[in-house]
Amino acid sequence: MQFPGSHLLVTVLTAALLVACGDKPKSATQAAARVNDGEITVHQINQALQQQAGLKQEQVAEASRQVLERLIDQELAVQKAVEQKIDRQPKVVAAIEAAKREIIARAYAEQVGDAAAKPTAQEIQAYFDSNPALFAKRRVYTLQEFDLKAGTIDLAVLDAKILAARSSADVAATLTGMGVTFEVSQSTQAAESLPMSLVDKIGAMAVGQSMVLTQGGKPIKVLHIAAAQAGSVTLEQASPVIEQFLGNERKRQAVDAALKAARSAAKIEYQGKFAEGAASAASGPAAPASAAATAPAPAPAPAPAAASQGLDDAAVKKGLGLK
Repeated sequence: MQFPGSHLLVTVLTAALLVACGDKPKSATQAAARVNDGEITVHQINQALQQQAGLKQEQVAEASRQVLERLIDQELAVQKAVEQKIDRQPKVVAAIEAAKREIIARAYAEQVGDAAAKPTAQEIQAYFDSNPALFAKRRVYTLQEFDLKAGTIDLAVLDAKILAARSSADVAATLTGMGVTFEVSQSTQAAESLPMSLVDKIGAMAVGQSMVLTQGGKPIKVLHIAAAQAGSVTLEQASPVIEQFLGNERKRQAVDAALKAARSAAKIEYQGKFAEGAASAASGPAAPASAAATAPAPAPAPAPAAASQGLDDAAVKKGLGLK
């Protein structure tokens, strides 16, 4: 087992020592392996296996063996680190404390989220009906993306010309005529893999139409629909996904509300340089420690009939082959 840097060693120590902090006397039946004076328990193996999504029953035995070997290596690393008093180094102690706080905060957020009411059948139906581009009228698109590389671009002029384009050749000719350099790529994207802000807009477009994507008011890409294939999804098929989405959104809202209430009830005094601008910082949205309730926003109403569509940074990084 190789440790390329101190960061990895701190991670190993954090994981192992956090487990050790909660250790209780173990029965012989709990032990999977003894490592010098330490031991690896079946519970530790099971906990690690729970993190492996999609593990099939026939894979459990081999996966358990692999996990055990990794835990043995981890235990040996921890024993050596403790022997050398690495666990007492300030940066390691700080990392362990930070990890402990994160785990506790996540556990609280998960508890709050789990108490949120589950979506009803009526709510699932309503979401299905209000988002036809994702379900009843879902399509799988062949998209040609023109990444704009250089050139002075008048957005209003580009918008008008792109609205009139009816083929990828028209788009290329338009950009070339405007002195814009570009690169073209093609991808196949289902509606659900698109940024949520674009789903309805693209869903309302016909094959052969194009749109300009902007960021910060500047055009960054022209998106052309080269082909589209119907791929409708029934309510029965979509219900589990919708239920999970709405449930996660409800959990997120519950966590946000709980933290907002906690902030309102707490006495928070910013100190030193952080006292400046504290009022504006306190009024901003809190960032919950939980990752249990992250979800995209519901699909918006159809955008106005303009070719350009603004994207925030998160949308730019999601879907459409953008990185």
